Amino acid sequence: MKLPSLLSAGPRKALILLSLLGGLTHAAPRVGTHDGYTRLVFDLPGQGAVTSTAKVAAQSVTVKLGATLKSEQGPLNAPGVTAYAVSGGTVTVTLAAGHSRASSSVLPASGGQPARLVIDVPTAAARPAAAAPARPATVVRPAATSAPTRPRVVLDPGHGGTDPGMVSRWVTEEDVTLDVALRTRAELLRHGVEVVMTRDSDRHLSANKTQDLDARARMANNGTVSAFVSIHVNAAGASAQGIETFYFGQPLGGSNRSLAVRENGGGSLGEELTRKAASTAQNLLGDILAQAKIAFSRQLAQKVQSRLVAGTGAVNRGVRTDAFYVIRNPTTPAILVELGFGTHPVEGPKLATTAYREQLAQSLARAILDFLHTK
Repeated sequence: MKLPSLLSAGPRKALILLSLLGGLTHAAPRVGTHDGYTRLVFDLPGQGAVTSTAKVAAQSVTVKLGATLKSEQGPLNAPGVTAYAVSGGTVTVTLAAGHSRASSSVLPASGGQPARLVIDVPTAAARPAAAAPARPATVVRPAATSAPTRPRVVLDPGHGGTDPGMVSRWVTEEDVTLDVALRTRAELLRHGVEVVMTRDSDRHLSANKTQDLDARARMANNGTVSAFVSIHVNAAGASAQGIETFYFGQPLGGSNRSLAVRENGGGSLGEELTRKAASTAQNLLGDILAQAKIAFSRQLAQKVQSRLVAGTGAVNRGVRTDAFYVIRNPTTPAILVELGFGTHPVEGPKLATTAYREQLAQSLARAILDFLHTK
């Protein structure tokens, strides 16, 4: 089914949409807008190597593949591109007026992902960043290189300042999240990724928790952002342990319901913000563009969860959805990761060590680089 047909699918639209975004292989590309370029990703069939040859002509790029895809075509609404067409082993992308350059590559199947055709279309220089919040973000850029553009990632160390977050006999959440975020930033910078920190010291963005979370979320729109990662530490009874990663969606039921409330400020405020975020999640079900962005968030969450569990040996609590206020904006791939339980008698002391925090940071950075298709 082509995406446009979902607009008239009637009452079953949300169900069909979620099935479409839940992993079925279609010829339509995933589209990401980045700082200075638009990226199209076409999933390829099979697990073997795929060859390709590309040709850029007047306002189009054509890639001939050594693989056959489902024939399909449709419009594209992103900078630098206007349409795509897939016919057998040929992929054609129509470039917008004034655009005449593109590059393509085929990434082999890896980590459970199929082989992918990646087409990058350079766009005009990024627009000036929006006005910064009252407590400005820290933007750290890598050393200058010959590359014309760099992806930008926002790292959000949860809590800080007047809000320490989870406190146990071993660790305080605001300390762990900041340390891991700074270590992750250092690794991303080594690979040429521009990093925005919502905080780089023990501080809050606003003493008002709603304004604090709003300010963090807005940083995902400060220029063109490729990913937003909010970092937290969990708390529960002494037996609870493990890592879990969330992307935005309907809140979980049962005992897990309290997690979003706690991270959204706790108490009556947390309940109110969670209700607002849950209402947003419900309203987004019929929005194709928002659901496409949420699908990217799910991919980022899966990569982060897989890397963190593999890198630390922690209990795998899985990838889930919940109504976290700070990642409710669907315009940027955004996730919230709980690095472990500071209240667990084994995991808590681990989170207090620099060696374990470095393991977490290296795994988190590698997952983000995988998501950005950056070596």
